[in-house]
Amino acid sequence: MKSILIAAAFGLALGGSALAEKPFTYPFDGSFEDATFAVESAIVGQGLVIDFVSHVGEMLNRTGADVGSDTMIFKNADIFLFCSAVISRQVMEKDPMNITHCPYGIFVMDTDEGVLIGHKDYPDGSMQAVENLMQQIVAEAVGN
Repeated sequence: MKSILIAAAFGLALGGSALAEKPFTYPFDGSFEDATFAVESAIVGQGLVIDFVSHVGEMLNRTGADVGSDTMIFKNADIFLFCSAVISRQVMEKDPMNITHCPYGIFVMDTDEGVLIGHKDYPDGSMQAVENLMQQIVAEAVGN
């Protein structure tokens, strides 16, 4: 019975992600390196600690041939993962299932169209505090 409940919860989580909104993206007027520095500085400037930087662009470029693709998706792309003890507590006290959104991520991507900084669109309601934090960090990084 426990495994059925776990499988059902997993299925709901995957189904919910299929309905997720498009991420928020903001153009960055500068290089990929300048954008990653701006994002890192904005996160740390909020008193937060970056837990991990995922180098997605490097991984995809490195493994393309291994999976039978010669398509370059990104010139470069990183995701900065972090959490806020204060805001995480706030949103998880409202709904413990908000754990599924932690850690939070801000991405920087460089494509033929230019450099973008962005974050996912969090669910309305109990995750609004996270959405506000993400928008503050990104606004600072892009210079608004």
